[in-house]
Amino acid sequence: MTNMDKLYEAVAARGPVCVGLDTDVSYLPEGFAKPELTAGENIVRFNQAIVDATKAVTGCFKVQIAYYESLGLDGLAAYKKTLDYVKATGVPVIADIKRGDIAKTAEMYAKAHFSGDLEADFITLAPYMGLDSIQPYMPFVEQQGKGVFVLVRTSNPGAKDFEYEKLADGRHVYDMVGDKLNAMGKSCVGEHGYSSLGLVIGGTHIEEAAEIRARYQDSFFLIPGYGAQGGTAEDIAQYLSQGNGGVVNSSRGVLLAYKKQPGTPFDQAAYNECVNMKEAIKNACDRL
Repeated sequence: MTNMDKLYEAVAARGPVCVGLDTDVSYLPEGFAKPELTAGENIVRFNQAIVDATKAVTGCFKVQIAYYESLGLDGLAAYKKTLDYVKATGVPVIADIKRGDIAKTAEMYAKAHFSGDLEADFITLAPYMGLDSIQPYMPFVEQQGKGVFVLVRTSNPGAKDFEYEKLADGRHVYDMVGDKLNAMGKSCVGEHGYSSLGLVIGGTHIEEAAEIRARYQDSFFLIPGYGAQGGTAEDIAQYLSQGNGGVVNSSRGVLLAYKKQPGTPFDQAAYNECVNMKEAIKNACDRL
């Protein structure tokens, strides 16, 4: 069974919510940080509480490495401890690293994030340099069942700058990227019919949602853009397939949920937000 199969089953069991542990020190509630601990150590304590509170209603967790790199070695230690804590729960974890290099450099990135101290179940990749920026990761995917999510059509406003440009055959650039990745992923389709080479499909641009879902039926989606970036449950539902086939990331919406729930402990507020998000997406899927 591949990691993508495990992710499919996690979504079937607990729903498509992906909690983004993109944790900045400023997100910690007032009075939470212990002054005798480092910033990284306090972040780990916060992350562990979030994981404990939400793991029963979460399909996976995503850890954005930049938040930890910004703190130097202290942050990287916090990154590792966060990954280890999530892995110990049995819930799938995505390392959001967005690497995009080639040749030996990409091989080293693959080794760094698919084995050893920083090992994760999935990583994110950027394909701008071409398919040879993805190929070095495929031995881990094909031989060990690891998974990747590759940027195709993103949720940021700048997606219009390049991704939406039209080709001579009428396709968008993101269509070309998705088509090539979809073909590449045919070599690693798991028991549940989804390739271990997944696609990042932003949930904020919905005009082509039904077309994209139909076009890549065997591709699992990582769907950013919910909540803080403007994506709604109705938008997101169109990218799922009967409530599965994708995970929907929310970072600040979960981590800072306590600010919108006065008097509620931050971990309980995070749980409440995940439940509300899960139910909203399910209801939207049921209405399709």
